[in-house]
Amino acid sequence: MRAVFQVHGRVQGVGFRVFAQDSARALGLGGRVTNEWDGTVSGEAEGPPEVLEAFRQRLSEGPPWARVTQVDWNPADGGESLPFPFRIHP
Repeated sequence: MRAVFQVHGRVQGVGFRVFAQDSARALGLGGRVTNEWDGTVSGEAEGPPEVLEAFRQRLSEGPPWARVTQVDWNPADGGESLPFPFRIHP
């Protein structure tokens, strides 16, 4: 299963992408995460549904310096495989 996400709040300049990468790798997910021009962090993740749900929960908490106000989370169609292991996309 695959999902796309966008995380809102104070999520840039607080180590959020590294947090997302570490969380996803610990869960064995593939995918990527990147900073957006509007101050959000977005990405895609791929793995079993229950593992993706655990990742979504971690994103909603974020690292200690972040303040997550909203996580947009949507299932996505397949296509070519996402990077594995999960990585930060510049």
